[in-house]
Amino acid sequence: MTTTQKLRVHTFSVSVDGYGAGPGQSPRDPLGAGGERLHDWVVGTRTFHGMTGEPGGSTGVDDEFAQHLWRNVGASIMGRNMFGPVRGPWPDDAWTGWWGPNPPYHHPVFVLTHHPRASVQMEGGTTFHFVTDGIEAARERALDAADGRDVIVAGGAATIRQYLRAGLIDELEIAIAPVLLGRGERLFDDGVGVPGYTCTGFTAGENAVHARFEPATAS
Repeated sequence: MTTTQKLRVHTFSVSVDGYGAGPGQSPRDPLGAGGERLHDWVVGTRTFHGMTGEPGGSTGVDDEFAQHLWRNVGASIMGRNMFGPVRGPWPDDAWTGWWGPNPPYHHPVFVLTHHPRASVQMEGGTTFHFVTDGIEAARERALDAADGRDVIVAGGAATIRQYLRAGLIDELEIAIAPVLLGRGERLFDDGVGVPGYTCTGFTAGENAVHARFEPATAS
């Protein structure tokens, strides 16, 4: 790890009532009922259109935040639930993520799990590594693999909460979508908010509000 590297959460979308996914998550509906609406703000941007090979897309504040996601990023961390629906010991190596043969990461991705599995190399430079010895081990491996660049904690909500509770997130940016889900998986579900963090930015975009938090000592 270099002194300039950051462990970041960026463009993680939540509803106005604080949910990062809707109820009833399943292999056919990985974000739960209504969960896909959380990402409407980014799907329409020029940046997202470029990632998916589509022409057009909107510019403006939301697009600027979407662009920032991959700037200076060399690795990602995610929870097993974000990687896929398989639970318990891996039955085989058939499941390689939700994203098809060429995932959008294009760098090393470290997946938190309790069950060992060999790394999976995908098209486009993405390699999934499976970490069984906890969030700090995943952080150290990801920072080392990022080669001086930042590391994104991609999700889901439970994984982000673990890193926040440990005080390991250097920069947290959430996109508050104009959606009420009522139920699902909350980003902050333990009744204590984000201890030790302070809001350092609050920007209204065209279809979401972007809030930035940093450790209080860094503000």
